[in-house]
Amino acid sequence: MKILVVGSGGREHAIAWKMSQNNTIEKIYCAPGNAGTEQLDVAENIDIKSMDEIVNFARENQVDLTIVGSEEMLVEGIVDRFKEHGLAIFGPDKRAAMLEGSKAYAKEFMKKYGVKTAAYETFEDPKEAKNYLEACEYPVVVKASGLAAGKGVIICADKSEAVAAVEEIMEENKFGSAGATVVIEEFLEGVEASILSVTDSRQIVPFISAKDHKKIGEGETGLNTGGMGVISPNPYVTEDVNEAFIRDILNPTLEGIKAEGLDFCGVIFFGLMINERGVYLLEYNMRMGDPETQVVLPLLETDLYEIFRDTLEGNLDGEKISWKSGSACCVVAASGGYPESYNKGYTIAGTEDIEDTVFMAGVKKEGESLLTNGGRVLNVVALGRDLDEARGKAYDSIGNISFDKIYYRKDIGKIG
Repeated sequence: MKILVVGSGGREHAIAWKMSQNNTIEKIYCAPGNAGTEQLDVAENIDIKSMDEIVNFARENQVDLTIVGSEEMLVEGIVDRFKEHGLAIFGPDKRAAMLEGSKAYAKEFMKKYGVKTAAYETFEDPKEAKNYLEACEYPVVVKASGLAAGKGVIICADKSEAVAAVEEIMEENKFGSAGATVVIEEFLEGVEASILSVTDSRQIVPFISAKDHKKIGEGETGLNTGGMGVISPNPYVTEDVNEAFIRDILNPTLEGIKAEGLDFCGVIFFGLMINERGVYLLEYNMRMGDPETQVVLPLLETDLYEIFRDTLEGNLDGEKISWKSGSACCVVAASGGYPESYNKGYTIAGTEDIEDTVFMAGVKKEGESLLTNGGRVLNVVALGRDLDEARGKAYDSIGNISFDKIYYRKDIGKIG
């Protein structure tokens, strides 16, 4: 079989790595891939990026299954294009992808089908948004409705911060067209959880839980990022929390998918908030999360290709999916200055001496050297009998990796 993985980050390296464990897969094409995917024995990086190029490549090379990591391409309708050509692809069509592509649409969907979520209002006019802020209870959360690479969410302690956030998003266009509409919602305190799941639009099967660390600074301080580390399973996702998630979020989401006729096979990523009032849905993502994918897949005992194939064939069965015991910890190494300005091209040393798994993200290869090529550079993932062991191993390993201005949080997985 031939597999095509679309994307260039740590998530795509992890997907290709897991797929490469299936002996019936002869070739994994990564478009465009990175220095990590290039190192996999059955993988080949291909320098194509546009939707037309990807569709044509899949047709010409008789690709058996395509997996898309990029949320932008899903929102643009790559799944619809593949289906037009009778090509197998795992992901939401353009309509379903709007559950991630538009926070305003997603909140309306949640409200319509009774998914438990924070109270909110949406605005297309910055003046109306600022007027609404006059009577708000603070803190509030101001969100760019469109895709903003995980950075278009601003928690505002008071009115002045909220007004500044609206101006930054809607008037200064910090996130481009993603900020044409804003969602202003109630701030929920508590503990976040991430739950990846697969769906065939008739059932949703959740994966093992995870806990992401979004902020750049230790103690969850500073700017939002695409994720600085993650652990799995999430210690806060107890049996009671899981039951509440299924009752108040997963089941009504599935009801809405059926009622809206969103017929697709792919991933739904639930971003949750857990507090004393229950379990709330913060957002949907309609693809594998990053860095959640990097921590969840090493714990997955079941063959990933078989899960995707069964989903596409209508044979999805949660009882077939099994997980390793113990815990996993993923620590992200970033370029100094991320998530704002940073430099590229620094030589990376020490990855070849690591026993734990290293997933490359913003890394390119020049000659025999690995060079930094992005904000989030690489992910070190370690497994342990418990969280403490997994954390210890991950930090021991990442301590052996170096590049100029390397930065990583020291508190990933500290619970308390």
